[in-house]
Amino acid sequence: MNEHRERHTGGKLYSCTQCEKRFTSQNGLLLHMNVYTSKYKCSECGKCCQNNQALTVHRRIHSGEKPFECSDCSKRFKTSGELVVHSRIHSGEKPYNCHVCDKAFCWSGNLHSHMRVHTGDKPYKCSLCNKSFSCFSNLQLHKRHIHSNRIPHECPYCGKLFKTNNNLKRHVPIHTGAKPYSCRHCSERFTRHNQLKTHLLKLHNEGTWLTCHICQKKFNYSGSLKIHVHRHKGVKSFVCSECPKRFCTAGELKSHQPVHLVVKQFCCGKCGKDFARKYTVKRHFNTCSGSVNF
Repeated sequence: MNEHRERHTGGKLYSCTQCEKRFTSQNGLLLHMNVYTSKYKCSECGKCCQNNQALTVHRRIHSGEKPFECSDCSKRFKTSGELVVHSRIHSGEKPYNCHVCDKAFCWSGNLHSHMRVHTGDKPYKCSLCNKSFSCFSNLQLHKRHIHSNRIPHECPYCGKLFKTNNNLKRHVPIHTGAKPYSCRHCSERFTRHNQLKTHLLKLHNEGTWLTCHICQKKFNYSGSLKIHVHRHKGVKSFVCSECPKRFCTAGELKSHQPVHLVVKQFCCGKCGKDFARKYTVKRHFNTCSGSVNF
């Protein structure tokens, strides 16, 4: 009975002793553990798979083979299942519903993470600052943005660097003009999914606005509303490690931190003056003597 309840609340009680994966049922854990004794082993990296089909799919990581193509945006995938899940971005299908607040999701994993909003469970803790997170992906993002200086993803068009591949993917359409997200009610197309979501809310009344209970301002993302409410309350959870300043968001803290850098990595192309932050050198460039606007 408890196991059945945990499946619906998003709880993952069973942990693998060999890796960080967690499972909602004991059977799921036992099935996963089979990979460590499997005879289906990748000759490239040594990873063990549950069966020959799984091994075939895994090998596509090394070969780069992606035989399944999306008919809407031409993105390609290693498996038909990945394509089916991806197609929900274009169709708007959200088959996973929260039984507490009726919010719907494209992916079951997102529903599991969302359920922790209601349960308050935050099982993933940062080993560097002890901050807790409701899902493992948020913990990984936190480590990349707050505790890591690595910026491994470079835009092939302008050379701009990004900490995550998803951020790079969101940036590239600026150069290519690609608009993979189409409205099913009209002919409008969008570069980003959040632009489509805002369009559906404003023009077609599809979706649910999130309203601030203090000033009644409306938002289309729960994260934006949460930050906005924090500003009303004066909550500043992100503290600079170099000075007493506090900030409402990780982004604001990240923007502030270069102030303390000895090396100023951004240089004005007109006068040669150095700056710690990109937006500062951009603002300076526009007012620099003899500057021209491109």
